Amino acid sequence: MKKSIARRSSLFLVALAAGVFIFLSCNKSSSGTGHLEVRLTDDPSAYDAVYIDVQKVEVNVSSDAEASSGWQTVPLLKPGIYNLLDFRNGIDTVLAAADLPAGKLSQMRLVLGDNNSVVINGQSYHLSTPSSQQSGLKFNIHTTLTSGIVYRLWIDFDAGRSIVSSGNGGYSLKPVIRTYTEAIGGSIKGYVLPAGIKPQVWAVQGTDSLLALPDSATGYYFIGGVNAGAWSLSFHAQDLTYTDTAFAVTVNTGVVTDAGMVTLQKK
Repeated sequence: MKKSIARRSSLFLVALAAGVFIFLSCNKSSSGTGHLEVRLTDDPSAYDAVYIDVQKVEVNVSSDAEASSGWQTVPLLKPGIYNLLDFRNGIDTVLAAADLPAGKLSQMRLVLGDNNSVVINGQSYHLSTPSSQQSGLKFNIHTTLTSGIVYRLWIDFDAGRSIVSSGNGGYSLKPVIRTYTEAIGGSIKGYVLPAGIKPQVWAVQGTDSLLALPDSATGYYFIGGVNAGAWSLSFHAQDLTYTDTAFAVTVNTGVVTDAGMVTLQKK
């Protein structure tokens, strides 16, 4: 019993040193969202600067892409003007982020303001935009948000092909954009019984330690934002008359790993 207490204390101190994340899983509904980040990046171009006025990002989470009720705003971190040329060669910036209900994302809409411009040989030119862009630029996404998974969606702006000379010394902005997504990390879920003994669930990978406190009624737990790879799951009871147990699980990117049901036994 002394060894068990010492092992718990040691693991707790390691977790604090590593920067532990505590996930309180109250019930299944608490894990019904996925986290979406919208990032801006750019392909190379020969201009001095290309400024776009980003005012709104929306995604359609309805199965009907034309349903107005399906559009949800993804809050911008900083609305306003961005120089596309700051985000070349693999550099990007987070435009917006939000937790959204798990399910299908069919489309995204990027709404630009009027303060768009291009700098050529040190001189700035206003970029006119077609009236059709006032309702936003729409892109098909067709991806699925999984509960507890972080998704990054890139808006890859081709500045070189998006600026068109009007022939009278002016320029217009006709965005050429592609989008792509990537799931970041995975998740672990399961049950541990008896729930009434208030067990702890630790997920450990190297120096990373994540702690879940299962629901006191059902024993359900959920750990999100988990790096892909092998993790050791350790189940510890607050009641020292029960025996600890542990086993390994493999987490895959974009997948919720079901660790099943664990029942702790009396000593």
